[in-house]
Amino acid sequence: MPSCCTPGHGDAAAGILSLSLSLAPPPPPRTAAAQRAARRLVDLPGGRFLMGTDDPDGFPDDGEGPVRAAEVGPFRIAPTTVTNAQFATFVKDTGHVTEAEHFGFSFVFGGFLSDEVAATARAVAAVPWWRAVPGASWRSPEGPGSSVTSRQNHPVVHVSWNDAQAYCAWSGTRLPTETEWEYAARGGLEQRRYPWGDELTPGGRHMCNIWRGDFPTLNTAEDGYAGTAPVTAFRPNGYGLHNVVGNVWEWCADWFAPETSRVMRGGSYLCHDSYCNRYRVAARSSNTPDSSTGNIGFRVAADGGAP
Repeated sequence: MPSCCTPGHGDAAAGILSLSLSLAPPPPPRTAAAQRAARRLVDLPGGRFLMGTDDPDGFPDDGEGPVRAAEVGPFRIAPTTVTNAQFATFVKDTGHVTEAEHFGFSFVFGGFLSDEVAATARAVAAVPWWRAVPGASWRSPEGPGSSVTSRQNHPVVHVSWNDAQAYCAWSGTRLPTETEWEYAARGGLEQRRYPWGDELTPGGRHMCNIWRGDFPTLNTAEDGYAGTAPVTAFRPNGYGLHNVVGNVWEWCADWFAPETSRVMRGGSYLCHDSYCNRYRVAARSSNTPDSSTGNIGFRVAADGGAP
């Protein structure tokens, strides 16, 4: 069954054959732009922390628990997800073609589509709010006629795990491990539900970009955004990281199911407590490494020390 969070290219219900592509990463960083991309990271000391959750609102089948002691060494991580502007620089430098562009389609939330584009898009049977949209890619997030011109500081989306790996190879970085991601996302708080504490909207303040209203028919956008938000929207956590929950799912380095799917963390702007309460800091999900949707992005990391 396809995920309610992010359908994959292997979903037969999309009616589109999934191809097996092997995308060779671009050569090591050679340009000033690539070197700059590796410097915008926050140094974290690492250490021991309690990972996972036994939250009754969690999803045991996702492997959120049990709570266990974990340890990470010093590492560096980006304060934001990679933006459209940063990804465009990478593409200009390397000529990289994303897997969505190779496939000729990617998955978009149906409520974002024009009538003209919707007429050409197949619904995913089990989760019909997702549409396989011909021509949707990081350049055209809602398919033909859309662009990222006004979203340069928004997270790049419609990027697969393999695309993220290619960006990392270019910039001299890597994807964070799942343990590193959770350590960083917690921002120094022990066993809190969110990066800022246990209340979703403390004092009535919106702290992240998720679905507000009735999913999937009404999004009130009370937090200010119906789709992606700028990568620096909302207050950072205790380690200076923005939007580690909500906004877009973030690829991690780890396998979720061996040889099948990769870990994603953080939830997205489509998460709602009625069906996908995965904007909690311990929540996790997955997708195949070649899959892309309008709510998956990534942030980069590196080993500790100077780049």
